[in-house]
Amino acid sequence: MTSVKEFRVEETPTPDELGRGRFVFTDQYSVFDWGEMPDHVGGKGASLCTMGAHNFELLDVNHVPTHYVGVIEDGEVRELGECKRPPTEMAIELTQVPDLPFLGDGAYDYDAYREAAGENYLIPLEIVFRNTVPVGSSLRTRGSPREYGLDSTEWPDEAVELPEPVVEFSTKYEERDRYLDREEADRIAGAADVDRLEELALAVNHILNGRAERGGFVHEDGKIECLYHEGTIKVADVVGTFDENRFSYDGQEVSKEVVRQYYKRADPEWVEAVSEAKSRADAEGVADWRSLCERDPDPLPADVLDAVSEMYAAGTNAYTGAEWFDAPDIADAVERVRSL
Repeated sequence: MTSVKEFRVEETPTPDELGRGRFVFTDQYSVFDWGEMPDHVGGKGASLCTMGAHNFELLDVNHVPTHYVGVIEDGEVRELGECKRPPTEMAIELTQVPDLPFLGDGAYDYDAYREAAGENYLIPLEIVFRNTVPVGSSLRTRGSPREYGLDSTEWPDEAVELPEPVVEFSTKYEERDRYLDREEADRIAGAADVDRLEELALAVNHILNGRAERGGFVHEDGKIECLYHEGTIKVADVVGTFDENRFSYDGQEVSKEVVRQYYKRADPEWVEAVSEAKSRADAEGVADWRSLCERDPDPLPADVLDAVSEMYAAGTNAYTGAEWFDAPDIADAVERVRSL
């Protein structure tokens, strides 16, 4: 079980062969790496599944290899366009995911992961691509604007567009994600080639940029995860949803970032407690930072949950160009979350 979707195995992968399984998308959400939050966002799972399937099918027609098989409706695997209602289950190919032993003091045993992985494994990296640097982006904490081609010494208070997309690598299975230099990313990737990973990330980014623009969105940043199977790299997990990526519409964030920013304003004590717990875990060499957190998050008010639910539904309609959900126009949904 991940924080927002269930994972079901139907055919177990072997050292040589991919298996089969499915994602079941739930209405749960997670911010600040917390995991399942105290309430759910109605319809969110169907939104993520629909948007993710739409993007996988776009990648397919653009010859980008993925682990996507189809969506499931009435027990059958179908293409998204064959569905009568928004799906909540996605059929996928499965690869091996070995254990990643924690060695203490913030270190993990990637040698053991690679040894167990063989030639069929989920690459333990996230490949991040950025087109803009929005408010809240972690890129602002890791470098100055000039390092990314901008003619400024200070980050402005609003989002800024990058001259060229930036690709970064971060860990996937460590208790806290951390960004990596290219040399360490190459070591962690094992047999997979980091140049090919970057190439795939830029291709996915380009395709999503075009789809977003047609729906009236700006695609700000996102990530892909990939599997390696006997020399082939395929895009895995889910691609280009309002949880995996950041989009904006008319200057307003339309993504999970809306909830992040709301918690920063409405429950700053919990946000600070999370930050302190992560820092303490780093200092003490503890993997599970959440066990050190002294506060739990407050539930979201009903009106906030309703506004966020409308944002996901209206956003999916606009992005896919189809009326999957009974939802307000995207402009109206955006104005509602803008006022939170």
